[in-house]
Amino acid sequence: MTSPKRAQPWLPTGVDAPSALMVAAALLIVYGPVYWELSQTIWRSDEQGHGPIIFAVSMWLLYSARHQLAGLESRPASAVGYGLLIFAGLLFAVGRSQDIWIFGMGSQIVVLAALALIFKGWAALRLIWFPLFFLLFMVPLPEALVAAVTSPLKTAVSSVASSLLYLLGYPVGRSGVMLTIGQYQLLVADACAGLNSMFTLEALGMLYMNLMRYTSAGRNIALALLLIPIAFVANICRVMILVLVTYYFGDAAGQGFVHGFAGMVLFMVALVFMLVADKLLGYFFRAERRGAR
Repeated sequence: MTSPKRAQPWLPTGVDAPSALMVAAALLIVYGPVYWELSQTIWRSDEQGHGPIIFAVSMWLLYSARHQLAGLESRPASAVGYGLLIFAGLLFAVGRSQDIWIFGMGSQIVVLAALALIFKGWAALRLIWFPLFFLLFMVPLPEALVAAVTSPLKTAVSSVASSLLYLLGYPVGRSGVMLTIGQYQLLVADACAGLNSMFTLEALGMLYMNLMRYTSAGRNIALALLLIPIAFVANICRVMILVLVTYYFGDAAGQGFVHGFAGMVLFMVALVFMLVADKLLGYFFRAERRGAR
């Protein structure tokens, strides 16, 4: 009989617990108020509602790698690490004082990279690069960029959605991003067809690729690029669902629970298309995975 597998301790063997707790406490003191403010402001919006999920997944990935991280030979890159730490402090100061989220939140990624270099070296940074990279999807995009890209995206999504519904025989018309069907008018909002939703779907795809652990760079790059049109198609499906629900059940239904449910449909459609695309790519790339035997 084989003995049951013991659960790994939360703190790896050999790690100085007081020092680890001090570092964690320092990060909590510095960034705790930032996340509290986020939870009361932009994370409550449709555009940035994915932020807590991105943060939780990244922290889980970092926590899962703690034993591998502790097992690495310590070869600190102190000069680069402390340089990054000073740079992160400046970013944080500017971000908080000037209310620039991309600096205030982005500085945490630099801090974590700096700590990895200071305590373990470049091998540690290579080990945890994906959780740190994934945190980028939590950082709000600059408003100027979002506004510049969202407008043509909404127009394109509205145009394709209205054209498809018209071909299916529905009495639908369009004026810019305003759709008219029957007696109802619907405005395609930023959350329905904007850059932020595509950004969130790209994050979902990146997480999927990391979990699949494909060794083929070509396959990963191809799937990452395919996620852009997949996100566009998913947004079209979301808009069409909302239009049809409004047409058959009224404006109250379209703006009520179904509106929120359509957001889930967005991700389900994107996930299905992503799995199909990954399956098709499997015919062109070998399916070797890191860690597979």
